[in-house]
Amino acid sequence: MSRLLRIKPMSMLSAEAHEEGEHTLKRSLSALNLITLGIGAVIGAGIFVLTGQAAALHAGPAVALSFVLAGFTCAFAGLCYAEFASIIPIAGSAYTYGYATLGELVAWIIGWDLCLEYAFGAATVASGWAGYFNSLLQQFGIYIPPQLTATTGTSLAFYQHQWLPVASLPPGISDAGLPHATGFFNLIAVLIVMVITTILVIGIKESANFNSAIVIVKLGIVGVFLVVGGYFLFQHPAVASANWHPFIPPSDGHGNFGWGGIPTAAASIFFAYIGFDAVSTAAQEAKNPQKDMPIGILGSLVVCTVLYILVSLVLTGLVSYKTLNVAAPVALAIDITGVSWGSMLVKIGAVFGLATVMLVMLLGQSRVFYSMSKDGLLPKWASAIHPKFRTPWITTIVFGAFAAIMPAVFNIDVLSQLVNIGTLLAFTIVCAGVWVLRVRHPKMERPFKTPLVPLVPVLGILSAVYLMSRLSKFTWEVMIVWLLIGLVIYFGYSVKNSKVQALPGVQEGD
Repeated sequence: MSRLLRIKPMSMLSAEAHEEGEHTLKRSLSALNLITLGIGAVIGAGIFVLTGQAAALHAGPAVALSFVLAGFTCAFAGLCYAEFASIIPIAGSAYTYGYATLGELVAWIIGWDLCLEYAFGAATVASGWAGYFNSLLQQFGIYIPPQLTATTGTSLAFYQHQWLPVASLPPGISDAGLPHATGFFNLIAVLIVMVITTILVIGIKESANFNSAIVIVKLGIVGVFLVVGGYFLFQHPAVASANWHPFIPPSDGHGNFGWGGIPTAAASIFFAYIGFDAVSTAAQEAKNPQKDMPIGILGSLVVCTVLYILVSLVLTGLVSYKTLNVAAPVALAIDITGVSWGSMLVKIGAVFGLATVMLVMLLGQSRVFYSMSKDGLLPKWASAIHPKFRTPWITTIVFGAFAAIMPAVFNIDVLSQLVNIGTLLAFTIVCAGVWVLRVRHPKMERPFKTPLVPLVPVLGILSAVYLMSRLSKFTWEVMIVWLLIGLVIYFGYSVKNSKVQALPGVQEGD
């Protein structure tokens, strides 16, 4: 068992952090790039889809408090991430941090878990992006054959000049008598993932600049929604008063609504915070990681949490939370204001917003696999660096193809919860790792220090585990099966090829 808990020595991590040359990742990201990288991933599916669903199904107007709870959980983890990123500025995120503190087996588990988190997350977002983009095209009178706009077997109906999934027709509207079609292959989802994958292969700096430009656009659109919606509520306080009452709806007896619904909603929206972890996967491409990584991680976290709270308050003020379980809740809400161009603007914002979420998810996925391959836990092709672009191009293409195919042929309704449990598990391990490292190496130089250790890590662990407990039984079952598959690969391949296992005399506390 001691062999499985061998840690990766800090000397090896330090050497990797200072590697240079054509076979290493290129350091080209500034603090601003890192902040926009985080915002690019966080401001997307959460605001444009999950906020409405969490309000309608779990918390009502109190979803704003759910974002406060989720933000606090992220803040504890964020402080721990910032310390690790300043000490160990290499790719890999929670996987690398776990390897340095809790041992190889734990590192493998979190690395394999991150694969589930990023790959399935990107696939889910690709499907959402395709829906918004197709809706936008139809608004301009451009129609793609409906069979190529939805996943296999999806029943579609032509209603008010748009092909819509029958399940998303407005309440009380029957599909009887409407033209019908059945989805065969979601071509739009495939094409957008291919475009994002190409951008990532070409280079991290180009990807970051593309992301930064889009972040400015979508933050402007979110700002327009807040100003237009907030001004409407200021002029019509009775609307907000009616929709916010009761602010915490009575419990349904199944963990939804009431005070218990607030943490349930917080667990369901954690998908929104995946980009916060993804920032740390780019540590090996930051120009000045000791200084810039803490700024990037904590800066993006603060900006995104504040925006989520404001959007959820305006959203539930404009319309009843009961009507928000739709694909485009923000577009539905802004229509109430009478601003005719609002719906189209929100769809444009969603198209831009979800594109950057995919970019950061696929970036994070490839960097985790790159790190695991460099450690010998995965085949060498996963860490192959393109001689010109200096990016892990093979693993980027492989997972880009994987993420493209899944939303093209499969409906994946539970993926957001699977990503939630993966993110929360990563947060738990990072918080535990900071505490362990403080005990083992108390005198280590720390450019950024997590305050109030062990209180902050303990609060991070407890809050993450509590939110995990609010997720469905099915989510836990899928996670356990996924981890069992990972353990078969670990004991069948990784243990035999691990570089750390090959080191003489490496002990758990080294």
